[in-house]
Amino acid sequence: MLVMKFGGTSVGTAARIGEVAALVLAAQAQEPVLVVVSAVSGVTDGLLAAAHEAAARRRLPALQRVIGLQEQHAALIADLHLPADLDQELAGELHPLWVELEGFIQSVGILGEATRRTLDYISSLGERISCRIVAATLRARDCPATAVDAGRVVVTDSTFGNAYPLMDATRAQAAAVLAPLLAAGRVPVVTGFIGANRDGIVTTLGRGGSDYSASILGSALDAREVIIWTDVDGVMTADPRVVPDARTLPRLSYEEAAEMSYFGAKVLHPKTIAPAVERGIPVRIKNTFAPDAPGTLITADPAPAGDSIHAITAISQLALLTLQGKGMVGLPGVAARLFSTIARAEINVLMISQSSSEYNICVLIEEAHAAQAQAGIEREFAAEQAQGLIEGQTVQTGVAIIAVIGAGMRGKPAVTGQVFMALGAAGIEVLAIAQGSSELNLSFVLAGSRRDAALRAIHAHFGLGRA
Repeated sequence: MLVMKFGGTSVGTAARIGEVAALVLAAQAQEPVLVVVSAVSGVTDGLLAAAHEAAARRRLPALQRVIGLQEQHAALIADLHLPADLDQELAGELHPLWVELEGFIQSVGILGEATRRTLDYISSLGERISCRIVAATLRARDCPATAVDAGRVVVTDSTFGNAYPLMDATRAQAAAVLAPLLAAGRVPVVTGFIGANRDGIVTTLGRGGSDYSASILGSALDAREVIIWTDVDGVMTADPRVVPDARTLPRLSYEEAAEMSYFGAKVLHPKTIAPAVERGIPVRIKNTFAPDAPGTLITADPAPAGDSIHAITAISQLALLTLQGKGMVGLPGVAARLFSTIARAEINVLMISQSSSEYNICVLIEEAHAAQAQAGIEREFAAEQAQGLIEGQTVQTGVAIIAVIGAGMRGKPAVTGQVFMALGAAGIEVLAIAQGSSELNLSFVLAGSRRDAALRAIHAHFGLGRA
């Protein structure tokens, strides 16, 4: 059984949906297929914008956004030229969804508040609409397709906005809901990005979570392979917008792909790999717009090539927060309290670095959360600062993190030296460094203005570009 996931750009026009249908039909002729779809590109943003307008008691602009989304989808469906009976059937499926959305927007406008739970429901409408459109298009091509809301299958906890799948319960639901459809020769077209908690309340898996949905469902059904159809040829050695000669990587290990997605590679949602790893399911990245391109295959084994570095990624708009003081040396619990303070504020730490003298410890967080983290740490360590044990904290904004990734780095001490040799030759200063014991990832922080130059310098030094 094959899982095929299609992103927002792949279902953005009637022509693209036609190409999706052709790919599904070709695959379904060979083996059972399950399809996962995202919302049409830009629709989730539009839904959330309408919710926020309503929460600010601007109900008229909010409802105008909803009307605009209805018109956008109506134009898309008209361009598909579905047979009259299917067109009428689809209209009947979509009408109650639009009515629900308008009702939710009206309610948010009256309350003047949009909770995470409410936002999850509203933002789920994009996928619920697109999956029905894709299923109708497949049926118009004599492919037996059934639209399925993932809330019937993907069981999650109640962390609205970033829910975690409960895999045992999800496997049971997949066996009950999806397996019979597949056994009957039908193609389930499932909403990406969303699930539901044990009470049946809609949750979402985080923005970009349709990749994650595909991996969850592939794991639940023990798929032969999960294919993520997107708008690029695969995972690349670097961002091609910054490094023009970046090339597509034919193969990566699960570990490498997870590191790359976490540290800024946009091709995959950061959580996609975990469910596939659990069942040893290969994940392939392919380009909907160039289906004959080989793409990138992600498996348990790293690429056989001897390259020490496979890729370089980056994240910008970060802040480097440093806590320091001579009294920190030998003072137990400082790091634990620092991380607990940041965790209570629900702020994600991207990197940690501490001097061996214990004189200072620094963490890398998103720049938008810097002031909140700084205030929390100030309160937590007020007593130590008053006693002179801790001198205080500094925050440097506008920084970026570069991650140099490759399984071939293991056991090759010269690689780190070469990375910093390339940076030195380009006159780039490094602010902080971290490397895990796996030796799979070397990360360092630098001024955001030097990010692109650093990417190009390292990429060129290791000869990662096209031949």
